[in-house]
Amino acid sequence: MRITDADVMRITCFATNTTGIPIPALELRHRQRARAEDRIRAARDTGLRNLPLHDAAQNRVWLETVQFTLELLAWMPMLALDGPVRRWEPKRLRLRLFSAAAQLVITGRRCWLRLARHWPWTQLITAALERLQALPSPG
Repeated sequence: MRITDADVMRITCFATNTTGIPIPALELRHRQRARAEDRIRAARDTGLRNLPLHDAAQNRVWLETVQFTLELLAWMPMLALDGPVRRWEPKRLRLRLFSAAAQLVITGRRCWLRLARHWPWTQLITAALERLQALPSPG
C-alpha cells in the first residue's frame, strides 16, 4: 500500500489529446502500449541490445535466435509455470531456471536430466517439466 492508494485501488492517470474515444478504450490502448514496451525490454535483455557479429547475414541469424528465444519466453510461463513465477523477467529466469546445474545421463536408451539437489529452484524446474509432459500431444 502507498499513500496514494484508495481502498486498495491504485490511483492512476494519463494525459492525451485524443478526442472522440471513450475513456475505457483510451485506457486499454495505454495498457497495450505498456505491454509492448515490456516485450521490447525483454527483447533487449535477451540479446537484441547489440548485434555482435560483423556480417549482416550473421546478424540476421542472431536476430532469428533472439526471436525464437522470445517465443519460448512467451509460451513457457503460460504452459509450464504458475503463480508469481509467471511474471519473472528474462534476467531472473536466466539466473534461477536456465542456469541450473544439471547433468544429462543416457542409460538404457533413455535420457535423464539430473538436477543439482542443492539448487533452490530445483522443485520449480521439476514441476514445470511435469506440467509440460502432462500436456496433450499436438498432433
